[in-house]
Formats: sequence, structure tokens, C-alpha cells
Amino acid sequence: MNVLNVLLMAQPQGGEQSPYSGLIMMVLLIGVFYFFFIRPQQKKAKETKQFREGLKKGDKIVTIGGIHGKVLEIADATITIEVEGQARLKLNKDAVNPAGEPTQMAQQK
Repeated sequence: MNVLNVLLMAQPQGGEQSPYSGLIMMVLLIGVFYFFFIRPQQKKAKETKQFREGLKKGDKIVTIGGIHGKVLEIADATITIEVEGQARLKLNKDAVNPAGEPTQMAQQK
């Protein structure tokens, strides 16, 4: 055998990879999921919680069902709202949609 053949046999073949490459890929994948999926969801949940805790009498809200109303009373886990026609509804705080801004039509009434 000549020297060239010995050197070619000593080099890793094309299919072989570092034993750490799989581990590095898993860490990168977990990092991507954390920064693009988990972290934004946690941030949104925190903002929603702050919004619901910050509700006060007189605030105009929209429920997750699309009901527009004005906050009358606030308890620990529930709120009472007044809707069109002086009707009152008692709802869980979880039913208030923080993204639901009252539309211009609801504000004009």
C-alpha cells in the first residue's frame, strides 16, 4: 500500500458524523421552539392576566362571545356587566377578551 491509500483509509467516511451533532441539533431545536412559540405565549398570558386584574368600574369591554358591555361590579373571579337595554350579566373574568376593543358602533350608543 502506498501512503495515499493509508491516508484515505484514516479519514472518516462521508456518512460518519460527530457524536455531538445530534445533541447540538436537539438543543437548537428546543431553543427555536422556546423563543418562537413558548416565550411569546407566556408573554401574552401575562398581559392577559394584567388586563383582567386591571379592570375597574365603568370600563367598556367585549367578552370572548362578542358581547359588548360596561363593567358594573368586580368580584374575585367574576364581574357584572351591563349590556344594551339595562340587562345585567354576571361573567367569569376569563370571559373578558383583552384583544376585543369596543368598536365605534358600540362606543356611539
